Amino acid sequence: MGLESARENIGITISYWKDLESIKNWKENTAHAIARENGRHMWYENFKVRIAKVERDYGFEK
Repeated sequence: MGLESARENIGITISYWKDLESIKNWKENTAHAIARENGRHMWYENFKVRIAKVERDYGFEK
């Protein structure tokens, strides 16, 4: 459904999914599994995954 990313001293990427089934399907996607393994071996020393439900999303911009 969407993606947000920020890079400074650390990198944070947030992806938005329709439901838990969609997340499961992405995790099992072959191309994603290969990229995930490459990331573990070549780029990342560590990472963390959080799965959370967004109850409300709003903002203000002038």
